[in-house]
Amino acid sequence: MWVIKLGGSLLGAPELSCWLELAVKFGDGRVVIVPGGGLFADSVREAQKMSNVSDAVAHQLALLAMDQYGLMLAAMNPALATASSELEISERGWQHRGIVWLPSKMVLADDSIAKNWEVTSDSLSAWLANRLGAEQLILVKSKSLANYHKKPLNRLQHLVDDELIDSQLVNYITG
Repeated sequence: MWVIKLGGSLLGAPELSCWLELAVKFGDGRVVIVPGGGLFADSVREAQKMSNVSDAVAHQLALLAMDQYGLMLAAMNPALATASSELEISERGWQHRGIVWLPSKMVLADDSIAKNWEVTSDSLSAWLANRLGAEQLILVKSKSLANYHKKPLNRLQHLVDDELIDSQLVNYITG
């Protein structure tokens, strides 16, 4: 099983449909796409500023934003199917389908996950990868890594410092 997080910032980029097609063509039910939040999560951030709702409420809304982006990704390629539980992920796998994870149900059921903006779809993709026993976790983002030719990429902290990944990802990668 591979878990591939597709950042919300990819919406509108030609690479997005290529990633979806690759997941369908080569995934054979063994690739789970984790949607980012993108413009849907950005709207939650704005709404939180305007309404002063708690981070816990914003966290719930951001998860629903990921669900929305996931539904959009599935609609972009008819060979993709959504899944919101481990059982549904397994069923889609048995059907050899491309899988788009809708995270809100599983994440909201786990009280150990912090309910704040430090935990984003990056961390949640690692959380899911651990939960599924995935062999690989891939984060696909729109930002270039060209500036990292002089920095060792084996230091995740560089990516955190430059806001390419969220600060909690390291904790979720290690399980």
